Amino acid sequence: MGIIRKDKIIVVLGPTASGKSELAVELAKEFNGEVVSADSRQVYIGMDIGSGKITKKEMSCIPHHMLSIASPKRNFSAGQYQKKAEKTINKIIKNNKLPIICGGSNFYVNTITKGLVIPDTKPNYKLRNELNKLDVKKLYQILKKIDPPRAKNIDQNNPRRLIRAIEVAPSAPLKENPKYDCLKLAIKKDNLDILIKKRLDKRIKLGMIKEVKRLKNSGLSWSRIESFGLEYKWIAIYLQNKISKEEMLNNIFKSSIKLAKNQNSWLNKEKDIYWIRNKKEAKKLIKEFLN
Repeated sequence: MGIIRKDKIIVVLGPTASGKSELAVELAKEFNGEVVSADSRQVYIGMDIGSGKITKKEMSCIPHHMLSIASPKRNFSAGQYQKKAEKTINKIIKNNKLPIICGGSNFYVNTITKGLVIPDTKPNYKLRNELNKLDVKKLYQILKKIDPPRAKNIDQNNPRRLIRAIEVAPSAPLKENPKYDCLKLAIKKDNLDILIKKRLDKRIKLGMIKEVKRLKNSGLSWSRIESFGLEYKWIAIYLQNKISKEEMLNNIFKSSIKLAKNQNSWLNKEKDIYWIRNKKEAKKLIKEFLN
């Protein structure tokens, strides 16, 4: 029996603020590709500045997928993401173009690269209400105890994801069924703290606080906005007059640094990742992979 060849896809990874979106666009131009976002917050409509969603101008006419496809009023699960993303990837391949996955959320990336088989577990609202009373640190400790493999891949600062992971943990461990041949590239960046600070200043100037106000005015509760973590969480707390603007900015910065460390830690544990420092190195690896 012959070996079944899997379709090839490129995956661009890296810590927050490392320039993944820009690199994905450059690679798409070079290799006739289309970009598929794998970010748990960029799927939501109206969450643009805080999630770091690429702008029309920055897309440089390259088709982008899995952006602004769901209402922030309702949860968009990893299972829903996987189903829609796989359909999109297969369509790109059918059109003889190269899918380039632009990673943001580790678990979303793994649903594609590892083909995780996600159980269809119904929401447990009683459990959710109990877990909602806990902070992210305690939620992460619970998940680590009941499902260590899932805890390794999760965004530790996202209470919504942590609660859902705890909710589905009694199910069987997630099985893997990879559908694609993936080349995973991770961007190596020095001085991430400087890049994160610059990005935060830029986002504030672009109107990130106004964006959170718009989300509130559209009907989202403060707790719902806070559940998106990072910028959304701390701006929502600031707008409720619970902290000062200085505390808000400091908390966003510290949370982003922590996220970058967690992302680098996850990437370092993955055995099939190629670390790159620039576009030239990425292009060389892709050419070898596609030949």
